[in-house]
Amino acid sequence: MSERLTNKTEYTQSQKMMIFILAMSLNGLANLFTELLPEFEIGPVDISIKYMAFVPVILVILFHPLYAALGASVGGIIFGSLLLGDFSGLGEVEGFLQITLAMYIAGLLVRDPTNKTQITFAAIIGVAIDQLLGAIVDIGKVWYGVEALEAVPGLPESIVVMEAVDLVTNTIISGVLFGVIPALYLIPRLYGKIEPLMGMNPRDKNENGSIMEFISIRLIVITIFLSFVGLVAEFTAEMDIDFAVWKPGFLDQFGDGFIWLPISMAIMIAAAVIVIAVKVTSKSKKAKKDDEKCSA
Repeated sequence: MSERLTNKTEYTQSQKMMIFILAMSLNGLANLFTELLPEFEIGPVDISIKYMAFVPVILVILFHPLYAALGASVGGIIFGSLLLGDFSGLGEVEGFLQITLAMYIAGLLVRDPTNKTQITFAAIIGVAIDQLLGAIVDIGKVWYGVEALEAVPGLPESIVVMEAVDLVTNTIISGVLFGVIPALYLIPRLYGKIEPLMGMNPRDKNENGSIMEFISIRLIVITIFLSFVGLVAEFTAEMDIDFAVWKPGFLDQFGDGFIWLPISMAIMIAAAVIVIAVKVTSKSKKAKKDDEKCSA
């Protein structure tokens, strides 16, 4: 996957790792909070918040899109699945690839982090890509007999309607209500302020560039290939091939209150990254001032 950015901002390896860990903890924290929210069902339609999309969207727009997207995906797996005792092994590959691809593309689509139109477009497209890839996998599992159809038994075509409805509802809920709206409020207020605190330069504005110039043929081919990999992994997981599955029974004795342990861990990791980044930045600025005084 290409690491070309929508700007000329350069990051050191330590800064990339910092972005990765910050994205991992913040998106993991957001996923954990969604577990506490209620879900509603209207017939076969599930009305719920799949994830708080504004968290990864903000991160991929403000920072390095690739490392922020990777961190967000890993955070969802670690805090949303592994630490909650619901890690499905190969089944996690699909979600990991979907979120990474969707959020990475969303980050590439934004040339100017202060442009509200671009932020809106990126957030909706990012969630739509994630939901579309998931719908394709679900339809494929039913059509090829890997998974039983719960909607209308004996009518595989009904899965298409169900997935289309889910795609629209999830894009509206996660993409607009918990994606676009918070992102439009937070990004203009964070841009140019949070990056210097972490010792990074804000992403440069490329107001004259075309959005599609950053979506190359190579990226499209890689997206198709990784989507196929996710499809195969999900098919394999549905065929009762248990590989690296983590569902310990002892977690049941803690009840729903156990979720506050990973939430606390995610908060501490995010806080530690920010504190360390601020301290390193302060030391660098102080050393730079001392050098300037000596040279003067």
